[in-house]
Amino acid sequence: MKALFRGALVYDNGVMKKLDMCFDGKSLTPYVGDLFSFDSSSVFDNTVIFPGFCDVHVHLREPGFSYKETIATGTAASARGGYTAVCSMPNLDPTPDSRENLDKQLEIIKRDAKIAVLPYGTITKKQVGREFSDMEDIAPDVVAFSDDGKGVQDENMMREAMLKSKALGKMIVAHCEDNSLLHGGYIHDGEYAKAHGHRGICSESEWGPIVRDIKLAEETGCAYHVCHISTKESVQAIREAKARGVNVTCETGPHYILLDDSCLQEDGRFKMNPPLRSPEDREAILEGILDGTIDMVATDHAPHSAEEKSRGLEKSAMGVVGIETAFATLYTDLVKTGMLPLEELCKLLSNNPRERFNITADPGFTVFEVGKEYEIDPEEFLSMGRATPFKGKRVYGKCLLTVYNGEAVYTNIG
Repeated sequence: MKALFRGALVYDNGVMKKLDMCFDGKSLTPYVGDLFSFDSSSVFDNTVIFPGFCDVHVHLREPGFSYKETIATGTAASARGGYTAVCSMPNLDPTPDSRENLDKQLEIIKRDAKIAVLPYGTITKKQVGREFSDMEDIAPDVVAFSDDGKGVQDENMMREAMLKSKALGKMIVAHCEDNSLLHGGYIHDGEYAKAHGHRGICSESEWGPIVRDIKLAEETGCAYHVCHISTKESVQAIREAKARGVNVTCETGPHYILLDDSCLQEDGRFKMNPPLRSPEDREAILEGILDGTIDMVATDHAPHSAEEKSRGLEKSAMGVVGIETAFATLYTDLVKTGMLPLEELCKLLSNNPRERFNITADPGFTVFEVGKEYEIDPEEFLSMGRATPFKGKRVYGKCLLTVYNGEAVYTNIG
């Protein structure tokens, strides 16, 4: 397999450079030869080339829920999205809360993963918040500690978790959700919920625990990262904490940047946790991206079966897929519109998560063709999940090639 990317925009140390680049089947090098020596079918224009993306929030569902996704399908989908590293969330069966349980996951990763997979360990046993996981035993082989999918409700337990994590040189990565404020809600407590008779989830259920945890991180000195922020109050709390020097970072998802509750439809593909918030929240999220308060974009790729997502807003399972559409949606709505420089998008998707999570593996590279518009079709996904709020969206940015460890783990160049 040989290809020429003519006049490609190549990310190089924070800037984009225009170069002719040749792929020889394993590596990518500047090309200075005769452009006419290539067959026309292997010459591509309108391409951008980045270090492979890194998603710190992906649900690979294995072990325990392989009817939703497997490590093989999830990493194949990730490669198609331009990713060469993902951090796999721990809400599995069994949960990675002990050496024995973690080893089951690591065995599958070693056998089936197409890219780098770095698992989380849980903060508490079975993620129920009663006793700590075997943090010392699993620390060497986990990227961080998280009870993702469930918030740690007890303040004293979170304080102790931070102290333990700090001693082990690991980060606490928090799903922030106050269960006492949920009241059976399943979408944002906003205009759409009121107009259509749905039970809402208030914003405080997210930002309240963030404020609590920031205080604890400031007290303990633990490195702290907040998952999938969605509210304007969350952005402001993190902005103020950073100004005080607290060791805190955060992520948001493409859907919180590009959508809000005015986009909702009576369809399970619009249901996720946290939910799509108000237009004002969306504006605050975008402002947080532009001013650097939000450090990275993570998809919270959360596949479910078709049946689990077919029950409407009220009864469908929480979670949507996004790892195959992240670059295209963000490039189309942020970069092509002039809101965000292309190199800044690369930092959000690759550089910043790798730096914060100390992911040192060679990122490889990914190549996208950005000159042709196409429609997002979930039936083309390599993920077993199909539920996306971006179904039918017209976008630019189709992955041509992803290379990891010298191997083309995804190719669409013939």
